Amino acid sequence: MKNFSGKVLFLDRADINTDEIIPAKYLTESTKDALKPYLLEDLKLDGFNQATDISNVEVIVTRENFGCGSSREHAPWALEVNGINLVIAVDFARIFRQNMYNCGMMAVELPADTINEIFSKFSGKDTSIVTDFDAGTFTFSSGGITETVKFNISDFDRELVKAGGWVDYADARY
Repeated sequence: MKNFSGKVLFLDRADINTDEIIPAKYLTESTKDALKPYLLEDLKLDGFNQATDISNVEVIVTRENFGCGSSREHAPWALEVNGINLVIAVDFARIFRQNMYNCGMMAVELPADTINEIFSKFSGKDTSIVTDFDAGTFTFSSGGITETVKFNISDFDRELVKAGGWVDYADARY
């Protein structure tokens, strides 16, 4: 099972699309590693610097409709090769969300009020998260402030994550 804890990157915008996650011009790359330097290269967001802000990040917290746009598995791959295995948002584009779970990663949806509270308390600060997969909790912490949030994913998605993704899940069962 992948790591779902670590340093958090806050992207305070809705509708971040797959072209912003990994630009289409890199879809001809034949390995995941080749995608690594281009993650979020085209993301336009005040205060965001792609060259410095994704360094050592393991988790993204964002707003609504993350992963919209073209359906491409390259978007989760670009996150994964950069060590980001967990994205938390209000909601996700359906295909992006399933591609995350198919890769053994997590795309966890939390209510807008909860996301707003997390942004209010932790955005702009050096924040880390500890994920307790079995208990279904995220614990955010920064400078002495701690907040634990419950999450829920479907039983099938939970099995995909435990297996390491769809291919490993299918190999073990078929």
